[in-house]
Amino acid sequence: MVEHAAVNRRVAGSSPARGAGPPGTVSPFPLVFWVYVLKSERTGRYYIGMSNHPERRLEFHNSDRIGYTMRHRPWILVFLKGYSLKRDALLAERRIKNWKSRVMIDRLIRGEVTL
Repeated sequence: MVEHAAVNRRVAGSSPARGAGPPGTVSPFPLVFWVYVLKSERTGRYYIGMSNHPERRLEFHNSDRIGYTMRHRPWILVFLKGYSLKRDALLAERRIKNWKSRVMIDRLIRGEVTL
């Protein structure tokens, strides 16, 4: 598992399929599932999701598609954490959503709370 401080970035900088090791190395367990938190620049609302392509999902949420995220555009990526198992990523996503607390999400983003 790897956490990335993604505060105020519109797109995460690295490829989500790379491993978590030092630059130039590849982990035997690539991080292919990502839990992300987006923040609306317009309304300040959070959106929690899971994807194997967080950059593509951010583009989708900021696109002209109909749905919840359309009403709160533009979105920025404020938290990103990678998992090698989909089950673990889904559990982490569910844990954040079950908090139902903006304070806890703020603490997660600041690194005061871990998953």
